[in-house]
Amino acid sequence: MNYLDATNQVLKRLRERTVSSINENTYSALIGILLNDAKEEVESAWGWSGLRNTLSISTQSGVFAYELNGTGNSSTILSVINDTQDSSLLYATSDQFNSWYLKGTPVSGSPSYYSFNGVSSDGDTQLEVYPKPNSVETIRVNYIARGTDLSTEAETYAIPPRPIILLAYAKAVEERGEDGGVGSGPAYSMATRSLSDAIALDAQKHPEETVWEVA
Repeated sequence: MNYLDATNQVLKRLRERTVSSINENTYSALIGILLNDAKEEVESAWGWSGLRNTLSISTQSGVFAYELNGTGNSSTILSVINDTQDSSLLYATSDQFNSWYLKGTPVSGSPSYYSFNGVSSDGDTQLEVYPKPNSVETIRVNYIARGTDLSTEAETYAIPPRPIILLAYAKAVEERGEDGGVGSGPAYSMATRSLSDAIALDAQKHPEETVWEVA
């Protein structure tokens, strides 16, 4: 389902006429904004399969900080793999990285650890590795991408659209006060149930992420 279709789905539920463009009138434009607000909330609720991506980085000798282009600041890093060495990088704290790089002479070699250090000027997550690379190696970062608003009407949703539509509808009902006797409370409850169902279905693809084990 694309952005325009979702806008019209919300408008139909509000008993408003459908539109051929999201910005056709001020109310349809508002629904478009509410859909993006709802999309952000639904994306943040779970590590959706449709948002999982892999980014490849080529290390440079002497360079230990890398921008994860396109990940934004709302992404979740799932794993970091040294593809050249066929090994997994382990997470280390910022304090540990400060100790390695600021309190002594850092070791050079094949990266075995990773951490984060802020965001770039264009808002992407920045990754640091240790030891400091001394050759070109391929690092693969598996992550969950979130946070980009839909802007063109033909853009489609990578996650289940129904919870987004119902949450946007609830927000629209709240903005109106009610919708034909339906208050925002029942509308939000319906959206919450839809979100719970969608998460339960998607979680079956990654059952290991719903099981907690004592280390």
